[in-house]
Amino acid sequence: MSEGISLPTDVNKDKYHSMKTILITGGSGLIGSRLTTMLQSRGYEVRHLAREKKNKGVQVFTWDVDRQEIEPGALQGVDAIVHLAGTAVADKRWTEARKKEILESRTKSTLLLCNELKKEPHNVKSFVCASAIGYYGLNCKDESYTEEQAAGTDFLADVTERWEHMTKAINDLAIRVVNIRTGVVLSERGGALEQMARYVKFYVGAPLGSGGQFISWIHIDDQCSIIIKALEDINWEGPYNSVAPNPVTNEVFTKAIANVIDRPLLLPNIPSVVLKALLGEMASVVLSGCRVSASKVIAAGYAFKFVNVEEALSDLLIKSRQK
Repeated sequence: MSEGISLPTDVNKDKYHSMKTILITGGSGLIGSRLTTMLQSRGYEVRHLAREKKNKGVQVFTWDVDRQEIEPGALQGVDAIVHLAGTAVADKRWTEARKKEILESRTKSTLLLCNELKKEPHNVKSFVCASAIGYYGLNCKDESYTEEQAAGTDFLADVTERWEHMTKAINDLAIRVVNIRTGVVLSERGGALEQMARYVKFYVGAPLGSGGQFISWIHIDDQCSIIIKALEDINWEGPYNSVAPNPVTNEVFTKAIANVIDRPLLLPNIPSVVLKALLGEMASVVLSGCRVSASKVIAAGYAFKFVNVEEALSDLLIKSRQK
């Protein structure tokens, strides 16, 4: 399977940036680490912006978001920034302190980058910023949500809306901004899939709640390829949903995992009340869902490698172990 994307042969290549150096925040995370590898395979120089100089295989500059400080020279020679950094949403219960951390890790880091772009001479032309389909809210109607629809009113919708709003100040600096509204990223090396597959493997997997809530998923390679296309195609600007074309319900997704790894589902659906007792307010993340449209990225020229969930799960859970 090829990595990244290839430029179409029948388009005007002048619309694509000729860039060499990409600075990534959150570069050691699930998406950032895979994106780094894919960019390097395409000949890019990749740098990371991190709290400590631990990341291997790349040049690392440090930053301190709380103190609003960035190591001098971090933006020197950089053509584009990919901003992925942010406190994980589903790792801990949502106390008020945790919710503040989730929000401010995104808004304050974006503010720091914006201020640095204002004061330091640089060559940054593009800013690709992570966002999430949580923008549309957790109590979605039975429709396919597009980028034109308004933000929801719950906690995660507020976080994503305010994060995207922070990037408008960067756009005001004549820097092209793309907001990647990411769905549930499927990877064999972490995230929701690894945990769900482990439960199914040991015969304790089951649909959550009613099982009817939608999961708008995306394979990790498609996720990173969409980011690369957002970097390279200067026609991309504003929000883009980064989800596969065929979302499925939680029940269908769980059964697909069981089918791919050849395990039966022995347990009944896990009741909502149990999940709410265990997870508190954060249970809304797994008990609710949204069917999100991929029509805009497809119309903008992106061709998905994985459009069906069983094909994606097979690649990650079976083929990856054979490589």
